[in-house]
Amino acid sequence: MSDRPGLRPDLAQVPHGRTAHRLSWPYLPAYLRAVVEQRLGSSVVDAASRDAGFTPGFASVLTGADGGRLFVKAASKQAQADVARAYLDEARKLRGMPPGLPAAALRWVHDDADWVALGFDAVDGRPPLRPWHADELDRALDLAEAIAAATDPVPPGLRLRTVVEEVPPLVGAWDRVAADWPHRREARALATAYASLPDRAFCHTDLRDDNVLLLDDGSALACDWNWPALGPVWQDTVDLLVSAYGDGMDVEPVLAERALTRDVDPEHVDMWLAALCGFMVASSSRPAPLNSPHLRTHSIWYAEALWGWLCDRRGWG
Repeated sequence: MSDRPGLRPDLAQVPHGRTAHRLSWPYLPAYLRAVVEQRLGSSVVDAASRDAGFTPGFASVLTGADGGRLFVKAASKQAQADVARAYLDEARKLRGMPPGLPAAALRWVHDDADWVALGFDAVDGRPPLRPWHADELDRALDLAEAIAAATDPVPPGLRLRTVVEEVPPLVGAWDRVAADWPHRREARALATAYASLPDRAFCHTDLRDDNVLLLDDGSALACDWNWPALGPVWQDTVDLLVSAYGDGMDVEPVLAERALTRDVDPEHVDMWLAALCGFMVASSSRPAPLNSPHLRTHSIWYAEALWGWLCDRRGWG
């Protein structure tokens, strides 16, 4: 990384692909393992945990004795109530999505008094490398455009709210940032204005590298569909470019070339960068949850990347 405003070469980064502390297969309740094996059609002989992300739920590719495979997510309704609710919400939303969505197919849902489990097609893929490589970033940006195309018009059955309605602190986060933060007033005004943007397209809202799978055939899929909301159609593209900027890439030419961003008012992009930056700055001061120890490192890194890019674009020294 260069010494652009807001970015420090010594800034700590999360261990990409190893950020989650997840349950492993032997620690699931015996009855739940039996349910999953029944769905799989044979006994599990291999369980490969997927340790990207920041939630503690079970997430593994399971291989059966007969060679069948499933990707399974599971969470306890008592010990991991928030995660269990998120998994059920993800299942509801995936069932309301149109054909052609670039996502692994959801095959079944198990929901009892104690546990939630979701079974997906297991796909052969990997997350993009970090720091970003230009060709893999292009594939991820193609994915953002494929999501936008597949969800236009927005499926009405999803009953989506706007990004601001889902995350109200986005607009007022700068009020919780130290008053002597440089250009705080201007950043706060931009963030507040974000709520007035008229766009109401489908946004994945969590399209980071750890939620992207690059497949061997050159295509890509998105994971973790529990947070979609209504917002500007270009927002997922900009979100991907934030991390590319933080990795040292010149993202302005990319922004000017991509189909979803080339005609966007630059002021609108700055509004989103300011809103998300304020949210990350405010979040970074809170203690890390015990079950997600890398979450604050993630928040701080993204706050720095967002602030650096916003400073570059606004000419803030």
